[in-house]
Amino acid sequence: MQNRIEEIILKNLFVSDTFTRKVIPYLEEDYFTDRSERLVYKQIGEYFMKYNECPTHEALSIQLNDLSGHNDEEIKNALTTINQCKQNTEETPHDFLVDETEKWCKDRAIYNAVMESIQIIDKSSSREKGEIPEILKDALSVSFDQHIGHDFIEDSDERFISYNTVEDKLPFDLEMMNKITKGGLPNKTLNVIMAGTGVGKSLFMCHCAANNLMMGKNVLYISMEMSEEKIAERIDANLMNLPIQELSNLPKEMYDKKVKSIRDKTTGKLIVKEYPTASAHTGHFRHLLQELNLKKDFIPDIIYLDYLNICASSRMKAGASVNSYTMVKSIAEELRGLAVEFKLPIMTATQTNRQGFTSTDVGLEDTSESFGLPATADLMVALISTEELEELDQIMVKQLKNRYNDPTYYRRFIIGVDRSRMKLYDTEQSATEELHDSGPAFDNSDSGKRISGEKTDGWDI
Repeated sequence: MQNRIEEIILKNLFVSDTFTRKVIPYLEEDYFTDRSERLVYKQIGEYFMKYNECPTHEALSIQLNDLSGHNDEEIKNALTTINQCKQNTEETPHDFLVDETEKWCKDRAIYNAVMESIQIIDKSSSREKGEIPEILKDALSVSFDQHIGHDFIEDSDERFISYNTVEDKLPFDLEMMNKITKGGLPNKTLNVIMAGTGVGKSLFMCHCAANNLMMGKNVLYISMEMSEEKIAERIDANLMNLPIQELSNLPKEMYDKKVKSIRDKTTGKLIVKEYPTASAHTGHFRHLLQELNLKKDFIPDIIYLDYLNICASSRMKAGASVNSYTMVKSIAEELRGLAVEFKLPIMTATQTNRQGFTSTDVGLEDTSESFGLPATADLMVALISTEELEELDQIMVKQLKNRYNDPTYYRRFIIGVDRSRMKLYDTEQSATEELHDSGPAFDNSDSGKRISGEKTDGWDI
């Protein structure tokens, strides 16, 4: 018997309970090239799942002889494979064999993925060409996960270390935003800005993107609404500290000088990518991230998406009879999954509904199209503008949901806005303290009244 890795794996699936429990969740039937080995592995897997123990050679031989749907030649070859495994019952060193089995699984997964991709290209498969990147990605991600859960007692030391480890966060340049998030946005999170049309959702995200760039971070700004040039123009106005109307009158020499000054002050990069409205979903964004990594050696530290409601869903087909609640919730879940996958924060925006557009005290119930969005988001804040605030060049920010801190801590606060330069800035503390001193009961939205214990129509708490 030659020492082929497939044969060694099969042999140890008979004799090593530890090895079998370790690798059987990751082995696939189509990893085995020989038909008889494939059949033997399938029977081992079924036996193990049914009886929760390794099969004996005799038990598996009986199982094969009782098997229907296979010709005599296939059964005979499978029995021969079992007899070959029976000849040598010595266990291979466990750690070495697990490592070799993992390498073999990775190689076989990649080989199978390449062959399937070729079939798709040759049109001998019913799958679409657009699925090839996902097929290859799944194959490249094959690994034996060593982590099987947190043991509350045994892993207490690790937990204590995590309590005293400073979480990696991306800070704002706005004091109050840092206060309510305890220092900024953590990785693997979805953060949502909600406001009516024209209030300042894109302005808020452009300002934050500009700040992240000057911190030396890599920023990816995905626009589903405005063109790449319009987004870049807003960020130019912010970083050059010029009214946006004056950019077109700026001499080329002066413009180049300002761009060079920005380049000299940061080691970060900012990429703006535009997609047609409602045409792109997380599959496209994932492909973009891979392309940027390969072609520009660019790995973002944060993604801005302008904005969520006009994205497509990778799970819900366009034109399908899906209600807006399900569609928007699906998009939010996919975006949060993307944030977890690439270990970065995503900031996006959403519109208020018709009631929220005219409200001076926006609540969660004013979320446009789907209440599933605030259920998925880690942080959700509303931007509120009134005539009085506009005269003072200010915007009110109200916390709607906060997984990083107590949402009643500075539920509302004021920030300054310079719309001509696309900038936000901290206001005098007295403006915010005035709101803060009035407490949670000042929140007059339906959700705010429910939180503060007041009655609203249809709610009796």
